[in-house]
Amino acid sequence: MLGLKLPRDPWSLAAVPVYGRSMVAASMMISPQDGNAPGLAVRGTNLVIQDWPAEGLASEVAPLHVHHADDEAWHVVSGALRFRFADREVIARAGSTVLVPAGVAHTFGNAGPEPSRFIIILPARLDELISLLHEAARAEHAAIYRRRKSELLE
Repeated sequence: MLGLKLPRDPWSLAAVPVYGRSMVAASMMISPQDGNAPGLAVRGTNLVIQDWPAEGLASEVAPLHVHHADDEAWHVVSGALRFRFADREVIARAGSTVLVPAGVAHTFGNAGPEPSRFIIILPARLDELISLLHEAARAEHAAIYRRRKSELLE
């Protein structure tokens, strides 16, 4: 295999040469016991994976919106999430994985009445968008979406 010696433990911090470059192999995992740490995330260069709980009430986390350049995905660990698209709604129960491709209008939230837990997988640009939205006044949200190649539809 190209003369490379890989460490026995793939999660070790040993430097591994890859195609002529050095790369540090570091643990990039959210383990099941980490579920009690809301918002726990692993961040790569371009991809973010976050573990989130959703309250027991049926609710949506954002108005209907679209990301023009980015895909977004969710894996429901427990409970159920409700996804609303421009033309329909879908309930994703525990074990379901939902992919929303770029250009698809959507929002989501807990399906209720029980709490749920989900893993969200998104590009760094959307992670930044979400962080900025949490810090900004509601009146600034539309501009924040636009600067991140996204758009509020409601």
